[in-house]
Amino acid sequence: ALMPLNSITKNGLILTGFALVTTGLIAITFDGTKQRIDEQRAKKKLATLNEVIPPALYDNQLYLDCITIDASALGDEPKSIYRARQNGNDAALAVEFTAPDGYSGDIDLIAGVAVNGEVLGVRVLSHQETPGLGDKIEMSVSDWMLSFNGKSYDEDQAKRWQVKKDGGQFDQFTGATITPRAVVGSVARTLAYVEANQHQLFNTPSNCRAAAPTGGQH
Repeated sequence: ALMPLNSITKNGLILTGFALVTTGLIAITFDGTKQRIDEQRAKKKLATLNEVIPPALYDNQLYLDCITIDASALGDEPKSIYRARQNGNDAALAVEFTAPDGYSGDIDLIAGVAVNGEVLGVRVLSHQETPGLGDKIEMSVSDWMLSFNGKSYDEDQAKRWQVKKDGGQFDQFTGATITPRAVVGSVARTLAYVEANQHQLFNTPSNCRAAAPTGGQH
């Protein structure tokens, strides 16, 4: 027997209602999940920032005091730069940059640089270097990255910003020279860029789109 038209309409409306409720619940769940993911990314980024700029050096909202810069010295893609300030005074910059000539491709990094040009810390954000060889750029594998701490770039001493195999001051890895050579070269380019553009980098209005991690201004 054929179902009466009003029953078909009623069932259709019920199904539509269920679909709308289900879609709404999925959207709410997605928004909540995305918010949690963004929050975790923010916390991870802030933790990395605090590795390259000691928290004792700033009292501003470092994660939000950020600009996006498109500079060939830092890599092909636009990069984020975070400004650390103490009592309203410029203290340091955390600069994201890319070494494009790693053994297995791009090596994304971040460096903390004090206003006097001294390196406060350098960390890897992502890489695809060979485990057991090029991955010594990871702090969990080796402390090689600490060799940048306290050093400054001087154009007159540019030759020192090479691995020892090329006549510089930085150790290469056993069986792997390409990776450290790429990182040292990109750190040097970044320091030179920061030195030449420091005033602009500190004074450009913040323009990054980022959610601040909860749990304190640092």
